[in-house]
Order: sequence, then C-alpha cells, then structure tokens
Amino acid sequence: MKEEDGYVVLQISASAKTTIKLFMARPGSKSLTDFVAHSPMPESLERYTKGGKPHYPQTLYTTIIRGKEDGLFAIDQLSPPYENPWKSRMKLSGIDFMKNPNVGVLCTTDGDIWRVKGLTNGGASLSWQRIASGLFQPLGIKVLNEKIYVTCRDQLVLLRDLNGDGETDFYESFNHDHQVTDHFHEFAMGLQADKEGNLYYAKSGRHAREALIPQHGTLLKVSKDGATTQIIATGFRAANGVCINPDGSFIVTDQQGYWNPMNRVNWIDGKGKFYGNMWGYNPPKDSTKVAMEQPLVWIDMEFDRSPSELLWVDSKKWGPLNGSLLSFSYGYGKIQLVLPEDVNSQKQGGVIDLPGIKFRTGIMRGRFNPADGQLYACGMSAWGTSQTIKGGDFYRLRYTGKPVSLPIRLGAEADGVTLTFANGLDEKSTCQPGNYTVQSWDIRRSRKYGSDRYNTQTLSLADVKLSQDKKTIKLMLPSIKPTDVMTIAYSVMDTKGHTYTGKVQNTIHQLRKANNKVFTANR
Repeated sequence: MKEEDGYVVLQISASAKTTIKLFMARPGSKSLTDFVAHSPMPESLERYTKGGKPHYPQTLYTTIIRGKEDGLFAIDQLSPPYENPWKSRMKLSGIDFMKNPNVGVLCTTDGDIWRVKGLTNGGASLSWQRIASGLFQPLGIKVLNEKIYVTCRDQLVLLRDLNGDGETDFYESFNHDHQVTDHFHEFAMGLQADKEGNLYYAKSGRHAREALIPQHGTLLKVSKDGATTQIIATGFRAANGVCINPDGSFIVTDQQGYWNPMNRVNWIDGKGKFYGNMWGYNPPKDSTKVAMEQPLVWIDMEFDRSPSELLWVDSKKWGPLNGSLLSFSYGYGKIQLVLPEDVNSQKQGGVIDLPGIKFRTGIMRGRFNPADGQLYACGMSAWGTSQTIKGGDFYRLRYTGKPVSLPIRLGAEADGVTLTFANGLDEKSTCQPGNYTVQSWDIRRSRKYGSDRYNTQTLSLADVKLSQDKKTIKLMLPSIKPTDVMTIAYSVMDTKGHTYTGKVQNTIHQLRKANNKVFTANR
C-alpha cells in the first residue's frame, strides 16, 4: 500500500487469490482500530458471481387472437400478461428474436425485460417470463450471439444469465458514454447492429434547453466491445429509433418542435452532418436552412403526429412489398409505406398509409421474423399519441396476398409526378384528371415550435398519362417545382375493377429530367 497524488493505493497481484475487507472512517477516528480487531474475517464473494435463485419463477400464459383476413393485412393480437404478480405495466418499447425465432425478447418503458415463447410454432398461446427489471426507461433491445443488449436512458446494458435459468443475474454496463442529465426529454432510443457487431442508437436532446454533453441530439455508434462511442450525426431533437439501410447508411426520424417546423425522416449518409436542431450540442453558427441537411421527407401532423422507427421489409411472404421501406407511427398507431428516390445524390420521397391498419397503441418498434416471414411489432400509449385503447400491446402483422392497392414507387420530374402501382390499372378511369388533387405548401424553420403553412396552392393538372405496362401514372403538372410539402390525392381503378383511393405526402428538393418514353403509346 502506498500514497499517490493524495490517494492511498492498494496494489494486488493479479495471480494472488486475495480476500479483502475494507473499513472507512473519518480521519483521526480512535475507535477504528478496535473495531477492525473485533470484526469477522473477510468473506469470499465468489458465490455471488454464480447467479442465484430466480426472483420471477412464475411463467405466465396468454392467448393469441388471430386477426381477420378480409383486408390487405391481418393483425394478430399477441396479448401481453397485463395481469401479473408484479403489477408490471406492459408498455412495450422494443423487440428482437433469439437464435430460435420462436422466442422473442421485449423491453418495457418501466424497466422490465420479458422473454416470450410460442411465436412461430403454430400454437394458440404464448408463455411469458420476466427475466430482468429495474432498468432506466429502456427504448431499444438487440440480440447478438444470444446476448441481450438494452438501450437505457443512462447506459447501454448487457444482460448476463450466470446460471442458465433464463433470468438475468448481472446487469453489465456495456457502455455509458452518453451520460444522463435531469431533463425528461433526453431519451435514448432504438438499438440496431451492423454485420461486425457494432451497435447504433439515437440520443435525444433537451427539448428547448442547451445541450450539456456531446451526445445530446445525436446518432451514436458503440464499438462491438463497448469500449468506444462515435458520434455519427448531430442536430436531432427527439430521434425515435434507428434504421440501418442495406448500403450501410441510416434513417432517423425526428419530431416537430423548436427548430423543427415539422416531423421529418432523415436519410444519413456519411459522418459529421448536422440535421437542424439548434438546441443540439455545438450547433453551427448559421441557423438558416442551408446549414443543415435536408430530410428525405417532411411529415405533416395530418399524416403522423409522431413517427418512430423505420424498417425495411425483408420477407418473401410480403409479396410485392418485399424490399419496401416502412415507417411506424407512435402518434397514430399505424404503418406507412415510405417511397424514397435519389435525384442527383439528394434523397427525397413520400409516405402513404398502409390501408386497413389501426393499432390499439402507438407503434414503437418492429422486426421481421426469419421463420414465418411476418412482421412483429410492439407499442405503447403515453404522452404524444392518439391511440390510448391499451397501455401497451404486441402484434403480428400478416400480408394476406390480396392486391396491393397503393403506389409502391414515386418520382418527381421536371414536368410532373409519377406513381407506380403493384398492379395494372384501368386506362379509362386512371386518365381522368378529375380523379386527382395535387396541393403544395412551404414551411419555415425557426426557434418557434413548428411552422404554419406558407404559399399554399392547388396545382393545375394538364394531363394524366398511363405507362405501357399499365402500372405507372404520370400527373402532368406545368407549374411543378421543388417544395417542402406536396400532397397527391387519387382515386383509380385496377384492371379487375377494384377502386384504389389514397393520399401521398411527399417532399421535392430536386426535379429529375423528364422521361416520357414509357408513356408514348398512350392516348
């Protein structure tokens, strides 16, 4: 034992089997020596590293309620155990699957982790085991090599089961670089992993207060060993989750608020870019529009009051929607199809509601199950959502195989907008200009909360063209120009007499060169 820089340092050989008992007292305490002399010998703590008896030995069971298959999608209710011995609120905020995809793990905002079995074995019931508790507002969960990682407000936690009984014995602080302050709004959201095992999540800012740490309002990368954290992008307000794109770029949503005139979906390619929130850490001096990256799409409150996480469809069971991009709505408890395009390396696009879907809660996270190819989604009801029928819920969404009745691609050209459908369309009905309404408006980014609509106009529709394969509509718009927000309402009929109605909302940053070759045989 020696003194270093005013501290007393005890050095222990790494190879020595040592048992230590530490006593502390105020300087000059006369009773310490006598107290130590009569104290029992140090006790080995090794038995506490083996795991102990489970705190939650009960297994709970719930019934699967299969949804009707009369629409494009069927929604199965995978009801959580709302009634449980611990009075745990089932506000579900994250989901992932174990190596056996019949088994899933879910986190709740109140700090619990649950293991659920029976997802894909074709049975009518599920078994639930509470495997961890006491975590600080988990909002993301990821399984890597059968290890469960959880994003919490204060740290990234690795759950350790030391004795193989399924319950967590040790909560390892895998990484805590992002820190935590006293502000209610600085959520840590989502959790994804790349092929190398690095982890990604988003850390929100402090609403309308100055950021205190570099991680406030950022997209973060944690190395696979948990040792380091990199800041990928900055300038977010409340980024609810992360999506990793097939090319390694990212998508992060953000919420309307101060310096955010509207909800936005951000496509993040590269590092070090700023995405608009001047209350983030070390923002640029220039607060104008040109100093920030533009979103893929601005989303008006009419379409979604609070977008959460995005997810790419990776399932042949989803037919023509396989390979598409989905956006989950915490605000309205629905799912939207995202229609991205790239014009001169600028990402832009639109969103449209998947028809016939309305959940009992807001939707937070989703994953496609590799065994049955269906979407499993979880959600909750709290502040900022219109869907409050249940406090939390768990769902399975199945594509029924019926004709997909909405556009699956969108394009903005110098002379109009194209919408491509999955099925062939009836030419006579489709080419009626009266079946469409196109509007546009602009928004203004400022220190104020949100934005009014400016320069609102209804665009004149000169003509409607249909492609030779009968799947792509082109709305000829002589006055088209880049705009923050455009809405396209349509009513068309397919070749089998089914009527499709809907409304797309999109953002146009740039217009690509007009291309009318595929429409030359029409009209």
